[in-house]
Amino acid sequence: MAAKYDVDEYYLEQVLIPDDSDDEYKYEEVAVEDELSVTEGEEDLETAVKAFRDRLDGTECATQRVTSAKLPVSTIPEVVDDFLRNYLVKMGMERTLDCFQTEWFEMLQKGLLKTDHAELVPDAYTHNQFLDNELKNVQRERDSYKQAAFEAGETIVKLQRERDFHRMQHKRVLQEKNRLIEDLRKLKKHYASYEPALRQLNEKYQTALKQKMLVSLERDRAVCQVQTTPGTQTTTTVGEKIQKKIPPCDIAKHPKDSEFPANTRVNPYLAQIKTLNTKSSNFSLSKSFKAHSMAMSFLALHPRKMIVASSSDDQLWRLWVIPNGEMVMTGEGHTDWLSSCSFHPSGGLLGTTSGDTTVKIWDFAQGRCVLSLEGHIHATWGCSFHSCGDFVASCSMDNTAKVWDLNSERCRCTLRGHVDSVNSIYFLPYSNILLTCSADKTLSLWDARAGLCAQTFYGHKHSCNHATFNAMGDTIASCDSFGVVNLWDVRNVSAMVTMDTGPHPSNQVAFSPNGRMLAVASNDGFVKMVEIASLHVSSLKGHEDAVQSVIFDHKGEYLVSAGSDGAILVWAQQ
Repeated sequence: MAAKYDVDEYYLEQVLIPDDSDDEYKYEEVAVEDELSVTEGEEDLETAVKAFRDRLDGTECATQRVTSAKLPVSTIPEVVDDFLRNYLVKMGMERTLDCFQTEWFEMLQKGLLKTDHAELVPDAYTHNQFLDNELKNVQRERDSYKQAAFEAGETIVKLQRERDFHRMQHKRVLQEKNRLIEDLRKLKKHYASYEPALRQLNEKYQTALKQKMLVSLERDRAVCQVQTTPGTQTTTTVGEKIQKKIPPCDIAKHPKDSEFPANTRVNPYLAQIKTLNTKSSNFSLSKSFKAHSMAMSFLALHPRKMIVASSSDDQLWRLWVIPNGEMVMTGEGHTDWLSSCSFHPSGGLLGTTSGDTTVKIWDFAQGRCVLSLEGHIHATWGCSFHSCGDFVASCSMDNTAKVWDLNSERCRCTLRGHVDSVNSIYFLPYSNILLTCSADKTLSLWDARAGLCAQTFYGHKHSCNHATFNAMGDTIASCDSFGVVNLWDVRNVSAMVTMDTGPHPSNQVAFSPNGRMLAVASNDGFVKMVEIASLHVSSLKGHEDAVQSVIFDHKGEYLVSAGSDGAILVWAQQ
């Protein structure tokens, strides 16, 4: 040890700073820790270094313990030694705590204490608080489950009530269904018992009609023989005169009844019609305008002027100047859709038919409806004026057609013979012949004076929608719901030509004034043009929906069409 001090080594033992130092810094006295002091007599370098290292190791251990105690405060329970210290502090046992601390740290410094084996003491308060929170959460979930179960129970009760209600309703519906089935069975049985009687009555009715027709023909032949026999006096009794004046279809004579004109008149416009020459069959769109807000059903041409009347589902009829499309007049009064319209031969009246079962006559001068004819029991489909202007004929869905006297304002006769809806009716100009077509697939020619069917045309396989004469009156054109167009020879009562313009329905046909062209209004939105001589078919496209009606002007220079799109299209000949 003495040899070591022979080395010239020095160390700083004490520094004194006088109070009258030149710098203005205030120095504080640092107390020397007693634990770092060395016992007198052992004041050598090695002893001081050893003491300093021991102090450093103890500080590090304390720092580690404090750090480990600070970090897990909120999440990790206390260790055993901390638990004991806390307990002794709480109980005020300071001397016992000092003894424990002294012995604990001595053993810790000597390495006799293994801190790794120190177990953790659970914090009962923290654990109880955690369990408390868990309990509250479980109780909250239990309450929510109870509420959900209560609501589910109410829903089940409600569904059970609805189920019982629907069961009762179902049973009631089943009972009504069974009752209706039983009623239908009884009605079918009851209806079947009437079929033989109806068949017998129909046969009797047809026989009576034939006999009536034969008697009428025999009477006319006898009158002609009496009138042509030379030297025979044509004296007749009062009863025969009355019988001669009363048409067979009249039940009683009305004072204001009109007389039908002779059936031998000739159309005065035939010579003018024959001179008309159709330059070509090509038409192009000249004018298009919106005429009605809803689908249109029919067009009618004024007898002398370039004015067209239109009818529509909007319960209105309107007059338009062609070809510029200027509206002249409009009228309303029907309570349902309009199905057709027709001009009076004088041009001053217009007849309209409607779904309200009536036929109305409108006076342009007065601007109102002057006559409403009621007698059909279902919707009326069409009307046509006699050339003399005293009669108007109408057809209806009730399977009948009627001839009305405008002077006496009553029905002169009802035409019965079709077994389904009568879809169109047309007076042959300057004659007493009526043409009808029906959904029973037939066309019929009627004598309006007698109210009897003269001819029936068979050939269509589907419902006939429209039929019309040509200007000469020797050819009939008809169309049906499958687009089939037939041309009929009136004299031979047979079909001359059959053309298929389908498969879409054809709604109306119209002859050109000279009879060389035929226009067909098709449900596919096209106007089909047929050349009668060559049977060449061409199409005019312009409507956005089904074409319902077509009509030529007086000279055949313009073609006017109307459709379900509410528009009127004017086609000019090229």
